[in-house]
Amino acid sequence: MNAAILGVVMAGGRNLRYGGLKALEPVAGQRIIDRVIAALRTVTSDVVLIANDAAAYATVPLPVRGDLQSGLGPVGGILTALTWAHERGAAGALVVACDMPFPSAALLAHIVERAQATGAAVVIPESGSRRGVEPLFAWYSVTAIGAVRDAVASDNLRMIGFHDAVQVERIEESTVRTFGEPEVLFMNVNTPEEREQAEHIAGSMHESADTAQHTSASRPRNSAETKERNADPSV
Repeated sequence: MNAAILGVVMAGGRNLRYGGLKALEPVAGQRIIDRVIAALRTVTSDVVLIANDAAAYATVPLPVRGDLQSGLGPVGGILTALTWAHERGAAGALVVACDMPFPSAALLAHIVERAQATGAAVVIPESGSRRGVEPLFAWYSVTAIGAVRDAVASDNLRMIGFHDAVQVERIEESTVRTFGEPEVLFMNVNTPEEREQAEHIAGSMHESADTAQHTSASRPRNSAETKERNADPSV
């Protein structure tokens, strides 16, 4: 794990479509936010939560901070994350939305590796989303703070509004697919119906894992294995 990385769970949304705190809802017996935390902790032990209603997340055992400046939307969360990372002496923030039930720890590690290899201010995976990228599953270096502040000052509150001012490394969608299907990896739970969909996906994943394990356990032994087994009197 890398102490120079601040893992940030982003929970600044108002949950209007869900009608409750979607991050605290379970998928496959585990709260969505806990799934996010577990994925981030495979990369860094320093994980925090950005949420404007700290009391609502009292059951989440993380340091909590609200947006430094209200009314900015998600880009305000990025600015807060980078400011917090700078205060802690971290190189940057690895950001994941709180409502993603299937965050890939392996993809997060790959994002960090690309950041370290390229020195890019932003490392962001491509997807089939409206933006074409996933800004709430990405790396942001503290060197991007100035560009984010400038964008906010000019009232450019788009999540990628500051990208033209910094070095951005995109992880190609073909590479992303080696870690899983983008529509699953970057799925957001915004409604109860989407949570049910996530439950079905989790169930399918469990069934696939069980099938693979059964297939591996029941595969025929090769000749070398058979000879070794027959030669071992303890078997």
